[in-house]
Amino acid sequence: MNSEIKWQKSSFSGGGGEQCLELAEVAGEILVRESDDPGVIVKTTQAKLRAFVLGAKNGEFDHLFS
Repeated sequence: MNSEIKWQKSSFSGGGGEQCLELAEVAGEILVRESDDPGVIVKTTQAKLRAFVLGAKNGEFDHLFS
């Protein structure tokens, strides 16, 4: 992947940058990677990521954290 990709992570990520997901937008695709394994990149669409984020905001995945 291009080293000029501007990755963004949540302000809730660990202070040392570990244990966080990073996202970037390239040519209309959303790229997702883990900060501690940046070589593995998942591509998705804006619509699919939006649906996931809305579900997360609605608490649909809260059972995964109990």
